[in-house]
Amino acid sequence: MVGLIMLVVTTLLVVSSFTLSGGNLAAVGNLQHRNEAIVAANIAIEQTINLNYTALDPANYPALVDIDIDQDNTIDYNVTIPIPLCISARPAPAGLKTLSGVQANIQNSNDYLALWEIRANAASQATGALAIAVQGINKRLTLGEYVASGCNI
Repeated sequence: MVGLIMLVVTTLLVVSSFTLSGGNLAAVGNLQHRNEAIVAANIAIEQTINLNYTALDPANYPALVDIDIDQDNTIDYNVTIPIPLCISARPAPAGLKTLSGVQANIQNSNDYLALWEIRANAASQATGALAIAVQGINKRLTLGEYVASGCNI
């Protein structure tokens, strides 16, 4: 009788350990998919940073970027990037090349420093993982680029 009780207790311990380990495995898998989605969003932002900010056409947005994380020639994440937003712009200080000589009284250049916000929304069709990444970038624009960029804030 004692042996039968010990067998039942051991069986319950084994079943509960399988249940707990399955839950932990699912949590680790979800975390991995979330981190991959964040990486995919950041890769898309890095590809977008070197845009010509004076020629942003709203008709081209949201831009779609396909990311292959594991390099197996299949698209793992679809990333959408809305049009970058100009958060602020201010006159840029004169650069060292502009300031020459001892009596240089140049306070500002004709350039502007514009702060742009780039947002990326990554989604995996296979796992359902979603992530949003936001990156700020400070771009130096000439006066002509500043006017053409629409960043007249």
